[in-house]
Amino acid sequence: MTARSVSILGVTGSIGQSTRRVIEEVRAQGAEIQVEAVTAGANLPALVEACRSLRPRFAAVADPALLLDARDALAPLGVEVGAGVGALEEAGARRADWVMSAIVGAAGLTPTMAAVRRGASVALANKECLVCAGPLFIEAAKAHGARLLPVDSEHNAIFQVLTHPERVEKLTLTASGGPFRTASKEAMAVATPDQACAHPRWSMGRKISVDSATLMNKGLELIEASYLFGFKSDLIDVLVHPQSTIHSLVHYVDGSVLAQMATPDMRIPIAYALAWPDRALVSAARLDLAGVGQLTFEAPDSERFPALGLCRAALNRGAAATTAISAANEIAVEAFLSGRIGFLDICRVVEEAMSELEGAESGLIAKSPTSFDEVAAVDQAARGAAQRIAGSLAAA
Repeated sequence: MTARSVSILGVTGSIGQSTRRVIEEVRAQGAEIQVEAVTAGANLPALVEACRSLRPRFAAVADPALLLDARDALAPLGVEVGAGVGALEEAGARRADWVMSAIVGAAGLTPTMAAVRRGASVALANKECLVCAGPLFIEAAKAHGARLLPVDSEHNAIFQVLTHPERVEKLTLTASGGPFRTASKEAMAVATPDQACAHPRWSMGRKISVDSATLMNKGLELIEASYLFGFKSDLIDVLVHPQSTIHSLVHYVDGSVLAQMATPDMRIPIAYALAWPDRALVSAARLDLAGVGQLTFEAPDSERFPALGLCRAALNRGAAATTAISAANEIAVEAFLSGRIGFLDICRVVEEAMSELEGAESGLIAKSPTSFDEVAAVDQAARGAAQRIAGSLAAA
């Protein structure tokens, strides 16, 4: 692969750590990769470890209170350090050919937009950039000549086989089904955060793991795929595929169905995005179809997993609704992980928050946001509604 400079927004999270491992591998093969910037939330030890390996020019921590400690810890490495929202944005704005957007949640939008506005190639692992601000984000990427390289395994799979988009009948996203694929609603009602985070196939952060357990993750990916590839809701299907071997399928008008297959290892889509349009050698386990034995598929259960229907309805409603559902879900998942609400309450909080916003006299989610300030207003309104609803459930 060609020499390039890169930045990693969210280097200490699951995707960030996998990106670091890919960079270490391709560097060991002789690839010239200079790391311009890295960011972290509040995990200073993990940031220091990443900086020792990657040797970035600049490091940012989201928590301003950690600025002095970060400077002291990184001084021996000669790394420039910043802290706070402005520093995260600076990390995205610094000159790097390729930027990994892996900050979880809406907090990733501003630094990712900084990279988009200077026309970088952006490896997109942050769902919220598209779910919260899809039309505005896509418009900005086009206006500034930024290239969006999807990293989510499902969207990366579509990206790899979407050779003739004008001849596509539909897209199919696959879902593992998560840890509760065969669980009863009674068992799900008393599920603990640790049980919800015990994904059977993928190693992910806790928030994304919970989203996978509710299938909200797949609903958000449906929204993301619609904005990213330009297909309406009714042209995007979801299938539960427990083996997590086929990551997505593209159906063409001649009856052909193209699928991208690989072991469930995030290094594979990350390496594809990093090396694109080339491919990089990584040590991920090779797919052994004989060992897999069989590939099975089933329709998602909308009664036990209502998140898919909620997300599809939001997508059909418009961009403000997709902003709202993502924000409400963040609050609901946080409330579950902190033990304030039950697992089944997550979708209840989201659904009731969406109903409250739809009935609001302001008509806040009745029209598409025309600016990022309007996106922020919808986001905050949805968070406020979800917090009130989660609080009432916790107090009951």
